[in-house]
Amino acid sequence: MSQDIQDGTDIESDAGVAVSRPALSPQFLDTVAGRVRAVDTELARNYPGDRPGQPIHTAYVCAADASKELPHEWSAAAMELTDDHIDLLAELADTDVLARVRDVLQHRPIQDLRLDFEDGYGTRGDTAEDRDAVRAGQILNALPATVAGRGVRLKGLTGNEWRRALRTLELVLDGAGGVPTGFVFTVPKFRAADQVDIAVQLCTALESAHGLSPGTLRFELQIESPQAVIATDGTATVARAIHRSAGRCSGLHYGTYDYSAACGISPQFQALDHPAADHAKSVMQAAAAQTGVWVCDGSTQVLPVGDEDQMAAAVTRHYRLVTRSLQRGYYQGWDMHPGHLVTRWLATYAFFRTAKRVAVPRLDAYLRRNTARGGIVDEPATAQALATVVLRGLDCGAFGPDDIEAMAPALTVDVLTALRERILPKP
Repeated sequence: MSQDIQDGTDIESDAGVAVSRPALSPQFLDTVAGRVRAVDTELARNYPGDRPGQPIHTAYVCAADASKELPHEWSAAAMELTDDHIDLLAELADTDVLARVRDVLQHRPIQDLRLDFEDGYGTRGDTAEDRDAVRAGQILNALPATVAGRGVRLKGLTGNEWRRALRTLELVLDGAGGVPTGFVFTVPKFRAADQVDIAVQLCTALESAHGLSPGTLRFELQIESPQAVIATDGTATVARAIHRSAGRCSGLHYGTYDYSAACGISPQFQALDHPAADHAKSVMQAAAAQTGVWVCDGSTQVLPVGDEDQMAAAVTRHYRLVTRSLQRGYYQGWDMHPGHLVTRWLATYAFFRTAKRVAVPRLDAYLRRNTARGGIVDEPATAQALATVVLRGLDCGAFGPDDIEAMAPALTVDVLTALRERILPKP
């Protein structure tokens, strides 16, 4: 194109078709470019992307009842339930999945643990809670490395509890002799974004007082109130909370029964699969998407105890609820009983092994630029999602790299990671 053609004049393309040269001034284009860069920068800051390494569950245990032997104790109880109900479990998943579940229950049953000082602990007086807080820090520090995430659930940052919550947190850190590896504390009864500002202030003050590096302390927010989802002005409180947390908020944990009760749902219908629960978790999911904040589904109060019929009903129910959550993109949930570990791992492994059978051939076709297989033409964003679900399955141990490469030799962990980060060339 000739350099002396003026803006707004007709030019002739290589195909011989007359087109009009844009008449927008360079100054205007520079202004737009500056605004585009500013928007892109702000989006990148607020939405850095998903954070890998999410555990499949969080075990909640009363701080007064916990010991450093907790993983071993839960392992033994879960293994006993597995052996006693092997036929029922085999009806839910195949023998290969059961074998993997037995192995994980034996060697690394708990991925993430919170010692509870809130509803599961109650009010026991300052002397007892001081003692249990110091002991909790010692327990957290003594846990095996297989428990990658560990922490405490404090009392709420409310008018009559915040001092007790802060004292407990300090004593936990004192008992641990610092900040345990993978430590996070849970803030319950979250209802207003201003409470996040308070939590950030407390973290900053604790770091300064205890000589910790800035940004060391991180917290989760427990979403167990309608006000935590929708604020007085109609905005999503959880979204505002994430972006006011100065990067310290690592997760959103759904509180099934407090939330249901606050919505006025009759007790016999309070459950993870109630429409009110689905709505709350959908808002949490949208607010946390691409922020690096993990969403954790709630718990079930139905424990695998009692006679054979009660056990069968509880096991089947929990397996179904975990599977349902996974299908909706909630990859983590609470576990309140050793028996829940069995169906948690069983449902999780079955889900990801099924996902692998669907995802790997499509990723193989994507890499080969073969759009004929199955009549599906996947785009980069879909390939990213397919790679992400395969990597989640690998991370939790549902299958190994050899299982993937046996189906698609080119689909190594490095390639899967590149697809997840969208750094492979587009087809």
